[in-house]
Amino acid sequence: MAVGKGISRRAVVAAGVAAGAAGLAGVPLADPGREERVTSEKRMPVVFLPHGGGPWPFVDLNFGEKAELDDLAAYLRSVRDLPARPPRALLVISAHWEEAVPTVTTAERPPMLYDYYGFPPASYEIRWPAPGDPALAARVRALLEGAGFATAADPQRGFDHGTFVPLKLAWPEAEVPTVQLSLQRGLDPATHLAMGRALSPLRDEGILIVGSGMTYHNLRAGFGPRMRPVAEAFDAWLREAATAAPEAQDRLLRAWTEAPMARPAHPREEHLLPLMVCAGAAGADRGRVAWNGTFAGMRLSAYHYG
Repeated sequence: MAVGKGISRRAVVAAGVAAGAAGLAGVPLADPGREERVTSEKRMPVVFLPHGGGPWPFVDLNFGEKAELDDLAAYLRSVRDLPARPPRALLVISAHWEEAVPTVTTAERPPMLYDYYGFPPASYEIRWPAPGDPALAARVRALLEGAGFATAADPQRGFDHGTFVPLKLAWPEAEVPTVQLSLQRGLDPATHLAMGRALSPLRDEGILIVGSGMTYHNLRAGFGPRMRPVAEAFDAWLREAATAAPEAQDRLLRAWTEAPMARPAHPREEHLLPLMVCAGAAGADRGRVAWNGTFAGMRLSAYHYG
């Protein structure tokens, strides 16, 4: 199909998918592995990414080295190109939202939530006007409730900076419908792994699941040289745990507090738990280190599944 000015990339992709489906209709698969490969190609990956700090990189905070900050920003921009086809919508689990039960945003036009303070005025003028997706929000609730979770909806909450900062880099046009899902208070790792497992079917429905957190997050101790060995030690352990075979990965992540420098790296684990949801949603897919670098000198990693 020739792509003219009046035909969008989305339409071309949709037409290609339809044509492929028509071509396969009624034709027996000569290769027994073909069906599995087709499903695998359609299935969305799962992404856990570090979202940096505050309104970075849209406001100059005079924080960190330019080379390392540029490297993280380049990785975040690359997330857009990870799926083999454009996602129908994004489901984001941000470290910056906790509720008594898993809760989803349901606004058709979510507002901005500037959940930081003390930054320059431009920090409160950043816009990322992605549409919401109430139907996806309902589907998320149905999947979680089917797995035994109580759930809730929030029609008022907007995109916090764990969502709008990395996704403004990846999808600057804000064209992909986006729903946020909260963490559950109590911050139990097994609970969040189970949440992810319940959400895994979304991957076959065109939904890209994104966990947004940090593999080091200790604001009280800070980001100085004294804490760099802490971040290095914990990140080294996590790279082994998050890329282990699924059963071993689950066991290690549930017991993450036993890792070297675990509590100094995460006095409170809310920035680690989005990874647990991603690992659960990955199912049998093994994780891989998609990016490893530093932010203000602290070692961080991103993980992709599928």
